[in-house]
Amino acid sequence: MSYELIALLMFSSMMLLLLTGQRVFAVIGIVGALAAFFLWGTGGIEIPFTATIKVMKWYPLLTLPLFVFMGYMLAESGIADDLYRMFHVWFGPVRGGLAIGTILMMVIISAINGLSVAGMAVGATIALPELLRRGYDKVMVTGVIQAGSSLGILVPPSVVLVLYGMIARQPVGHLWMAGVFPGLLMAGLFILYIVVRCALQPSLGPALPKEERERYTLGQKIALAQAGLIPLAIFLAMTGLFLTGVTSLVESSAVGAVSSILAAALRGRLTLAVLHDTTRKTLGISAMFFWIITAALCFGAVFDGLGAVRSIEGLFLGDMGLEPWQVLSLMMLTFLVLGIFLDDTAMLVIVAPLFIPLAGALGYNLVWFGVMYTITCQIAYLTPPFGYNLFLMRAMAPPEVSLTDIYKSVFPFVGIMLFTLLIIALFPGIATWLPDYYYSK
Repeated sequence: MSYELIALLMFSSMMLLLLTGQRVFAVIGIVGALAAFFLWGTGGIEIPFTATIKVMKWYPLLTLPLFVFMGYMLAESGIADDLYRMFHVWFGPVRGGLAIGTILMMVIISAINGLSVAGMAVGATIALPELLRRGYDKVMVTGVIQAGSSLGILVPPSVVLVLYGMIARQPVGHLWMAGVFPGLLMAGLFILYIVVRCALQPSLGPALPKEERERYTLGQKIALAQAGLIPLAIFLAMTGLFLTGVTSLVESSAVGAVSSILAAALRGRLTLAVLHDTTRKTLGISAMFFWIITAALCFGAVFDGLGAVRSIEGLFLGDMGLEPWQVLSLMMLTFLVLGIFLDDTAMLVIVAPLFIPLAGALGYNLVWFGVMYTITCQIAYLTPPFGYNLFLMRAMAPPEVSLTDIYKSVFPFVGIMLFTLLIIALFPGIATWLPDYYYSK
């Protein structure tokens, strides 16, 4: 049996097992380990063992649980509630203002968490009931919350970019910086869409009544604005120390985690229940990522040993005669199709052994490619019928928001994300300028 056929058999076996509903890391790890055993005998068993040792010795991986802990601590302690009240007062007088404030809140939540699920939880439990009570269109605001929460995997400190960096062997600091401008660009396009649509259809996002606006004095508004100072101070302390070279990446993540504990304590919200819930959720998320990374390294090592990447490169560039941009388009299309059925980590683990080396061989910047991959993950989060955020919203939304409403709500935002993907593809400097400029110093 040829190596190409073996690689195809591995890939098809993995996809078939995934359809049975088994855990992603178990399927990928087992297929990789069994392939290594049948190909190279007992010596092949060293491959999964070596992958485990690599994960255990990967010092930068400590950033993952620390950032997850920081985000959950700020969310569980109610600081996110304070943020929304601030945006509610400051942006309420504008048509669609509460929806705009929700997007801005999502950007801040993303900058202190790095996960989509945290933004979704905050938006669905805090913002959505208030938006519906204020007469906002349920379809539009459901889409706003789902799209806004997806920013968590692009805006630093993105946990997905940490995972990509470790699999692709790219510096996490470069990846985070590369995600800044694309993330802000996408958030800005979301806001522009809300402004334009509410200007054309004012009933979709009515402004706060005049009597309610006059209820708050300027002093009260300024006092409410202080709610945003704590997350901003934590983010600036964490990133500032790292970018100035005072702390390493791991040390900066520790600064963020400790700062979140101090912030909760200063607010009088550091209780045993908050600490227990934060720790439990952090352990669950971190363990899941560790297992996935281990399985990915095992599977990737076997694939690399078979020469599958070189075979695919020869197929696309030699046999089919495709141009590099055509190969890139096929890779992005594959991400989008897989995203209909799989989550972001599963997509990365399945195609990383193939696409990341291929992108490098084609001459593409792998930091830029990581941003492109992350944007396709955001699109996959919202793509019916199996988008991850769609199911989260269905579980958290009030009864008056139907599954049909949830599906209808995402299409304008998916279009915006595709437009952003095209912009980043045509102008790579949007992603690469900041890390290149900073690290060239």
